[in-house]
Amino acid sequence: MAYKFPDGASFQYSTTFAAAKIIASFTNANPGVATSVSHGYVDDDELLLLSDGWEDATSSVFRADQLTADTLSLKGLDTTSTTFFPIGGGANSTLQKISAWKVIPQVLTIGTSGGDARRATVSPLSRRTPFNVPLGLNPIDINLTIGHDASNSTYQEMLGISRALTKCAFKLVLADGSATYGYGNMVVGTFPSLQSGRENQATVAINLLGRDVAY
Repeated sequence: MAYKFPDGASFQYSTTFAAAKIIASFTNANPGVATSVSHGYVDDDELLLLSDGWEDATSSVFRADQLTADTLSLKGLDTTSTTFFPIGGGANSTLQKISAWKVIPQVLTIGTSGGDARRATVSPLSRRTPFNVPLGLNPIDINLTIGHDASNSTYQEMLGISRALTKCAFKLVLADGSATYGYGNMVVGTFPSLQSGRENQATVAINLLGRDVAY
């Protein structure tokens, strides 16, 4: 174990996805092995996984572990549970390589919510003390404030992505090089927050649609 800090972190996004490669089969293992003929991926390529059959892993970004010209695994993806990963359900999933990451400019503050336990409270009539049943995890939202600069080309691009509701890949890179990935929507504020003696600020809300995956 090691302590990590957000100081020096970089928030990045990308809307550049290569053509989708179809997964012909996906094994139940830790990690699962995907077969995609002549996939062309190499170690640590950053890949978006979309899967109708394995919804517990869809809309998530993983790093590749190239095994052969036709097979690879996704680092950190444990598919051994046939409850959440039905046998054969990974077939016809797709992978897309992500590139052309851009840094979100002038990040001032970070706020996160979600990723914690989601529970249902059950109150049987015969019990005077209810109990909680775990259901999984709450969705993750990341809220940034950035220095507002309408002349910044990246900020203008982010506004366009926001207006079009274009889905993005996201990457948080810490000062030590470790990274956390996600995929979802980015909504960017247009009118700045104004306060005397303070820099003008804009808001960036990031909502993940799948897992957050850290390396």
